[in-house]
Amino acid sequence: MTARQIIEMALAYKRMDKAELASKLGWSPQLLNKRLNTGKFSVEEWQAIGAAMEAPVQINFCFPDGQTVGLNK
Repeated sequence: MTARQIIEMALAYKRMDKAELASKLGWSPQLLNKRLNTGKFSVEEWQAIGAAMEAPVQINFCFPDGQTVGLNK
């Protein structure tokens, strides 16, 4: 699944459009679309996108022994 697909699915669930997300991020709709096309987002940008949708982002590595390393540890 691509970053675009993940974000678009989350937007659909939230019933939010891309223009509203861009506004909440302080980005132009054109910039958001460009970023969705490249799929390149920093961890901080993922966190900002999650905050804008009131859905915290979880980024973790989950090892077979149960250990996790990441943002939400």
